[in-house]
Amino acid sequence: MKTNPYLIDFYNNYDEDSRLALKSGSVEFLTTMRYIEKYINLSARVLEVGAGTGRYSHALARWGYAVDAVELVEHNIEVFRKNTLSTENITITQGNALDLSAFPDNEYDITLLLGPLYHLYSKEDKRQALGEAIRVTKPGGCIFAAYVISDGCLLDEGFRRGNINVAEYIEKGLIDAETFAAKSEPKDLFELVRKEDIDDLMSVFPTARLHYVAADGCALFMREVIDEMDDDTFELYLKYHFAVCERIDLAGITSHALDIFKK
Repeated sequence: MKTNPYLIDFYNNYDEDSRLALKSGSVEFLTTMRYIEKYINLSARVLEVGAGTGRYSHALARWGYAVDAVELVEHNIEVFRKNTLSTENITITQGNALDLSAFPDNEYDITLLLGPLYHLYSKEDKRQALGEAIRVTKPGGCIFAAYVISDGCLLDEGFRRGNINVAEYIEKGLIDAETFAAKSEPKDLFELVRKEDIDDLMSVFPTARLHYVAADGCALFMREVIDEMDDDTFELYLKYHFAVCERIDLAGITSHALDIFKK
C-alpha cells in the first residue's frame, strides 16, 4: 500500500479525541461499543485494525479484554502509547489494513475495522482489507467494519454547512448529477459510499451479516443541538437513536455506518 500523504498530514494535525468527547461525536462511539458488548465474551481476544489514537482499543482493554492494535500513522501511535495504562493488556504495532501477515489465521474473536475503509479508494483494496480482517478472525467470530456514508455527509457538509460546494463537485465529476452518488480521490481523504456499495463489496465473502447500523444517524447534522442537550435529554436522544439505527428506511441518513458480520 502506497502511503497517502494527505492522510498522514490530516491525522498529524487532527484531534480525534476532542471530537469524540462532544455529545454529538460520542454517538458513533457509544453505538459501536453497544454492539461490541453484545457479541464479546469474557475471554475474547480483540484486534483493532486502524486503531487511531486508541479510543476503542483502550476502552476494551480497560474492560479487561486482551487487545492487539495496528495503526498506520506514527503520530497516532505516539498518542496511543501515551494514553495506555499499566493495567491494560494491550499491544500496538505499526502496519496497514492491507497486510496483516504478522497475525495468524483464526486468532481473534472480535476484529475491528473502524477506520481503514474510510481511506481505501479501490474495490480491490477494500476487499483486501476486509479479507485480511476475516482471515485473522476465528470461525464464528465477528468483524465490525465502518464506512463513511455519502448522503449523510452531503446533507451535512454540503447542503447544511456549505463546506462542500455541491454544484462544483458535480461539475468536477465527484458527485453524479443524476444519482448524487459520490466519487472520492485520495486528496479528498474520505471515501464516501452507500449501502449498495457495501453490499457489493461483501458479496464475494462467505460471511453472514448480523447488523447494518446507522452508527451516528443525524448526530453530526444536528451537532449544535445535540451538544447543547442536558444529560437527561441526551440520554433520551440516545435511547431514540438506538431504537431506530437499524431501520432500513433511515439507513442512508447517517455520516457513518457499521457493518457487523460473522465469519
